Amino acid sequence: MRALHTAATGMMAQELNVQVISNNIANMRTTGYKRQRAEFQDLLYEHVSRVGTQTSEQGNQLPAGIELGSGVKTVGTPRIMTQGTLLQTGKDYDVAIRGEGFFKVLLPDGRTAYTRDGSFELDSQGRLVTAQGNVVQPGITIPQGSTGVTINAQGQVSATPVGTTTPTTLGQIQLSQFINKAGLQGIGDNLYLETPASGAPTDGTPNTDGFGNLQQGNLEQANVEAVSEISDLIAAQRAYEMNAKVIGAADQMLQATSNLMR
Repeated sequence: MRALHTAATGMMAQELNVQVISNNIANMRTTGYKRQRAEFQDLLYEHVSRVGTQTSEQGNQLPAGIELGSGVKTVGTPRIMTQGTLLQTGKDYDVAIRGEGFFKVLLPDGRTAYTRDGSFELDSQGRLVTAQGNVVQPGITIPQGSTGVTINAQGQVSATPVGTTTPTTLGQIQLSQFINKAGLQGIGDNLYLETPASGAPTDGTPNTDGFGNLQQGNLEQANVEAVSEISDLIAAQRAYEMNAKVIGAADQMLQATSNLMR
């Protein structure tokens, strides 16, 4: 019976939907995390009677045909790249982006990754790095013993070196934009990679030409809303249960038909 297969595709789709929702909820406290959403499309139809088919020699046509669908498929789990709430931390090397853009990060294998997670630290050489030790691009080094480290809204990094009283500019943090942010590939560790779907990055200075500004001493929180996720989870569970009931009903109908034929 076709209904068994059709309902099975519905159950698999809602199982994946629950997986996406569970990942969103698990990352509610992940800095810079962007929630995902499962998107679905219907599968091919069997046209038992095509709409518009001529039904008489006088030219009468069917106003509506008979189309039997074969279920549902998942077509994507795009990220929703909306702004997350900024949380004040007071830490000098915590930096949040308010607006458009991604920090550039150099991976150990030489690739460039992108992130909204601005929870930076200093490594043994005084370089500004991520929590995994990846160097923030372009490389900025804070001299040992420097005080009064500041990162302004335009991304300019300044500090007062030992033995001086005048702040010195140490470097400039750059941001990157993509024409299709949802096309970035997530690789974990709050990092994304460029893909053909995302397009090539456009680099620029924070707070100029459509780029967001930087907020020192703040971190961007995940854009996951607990109430919405729980509501979506309940809806997915109900849809899964209804598809399961369809399979049960179809099975009972098959058994009844089999008993009648004996």
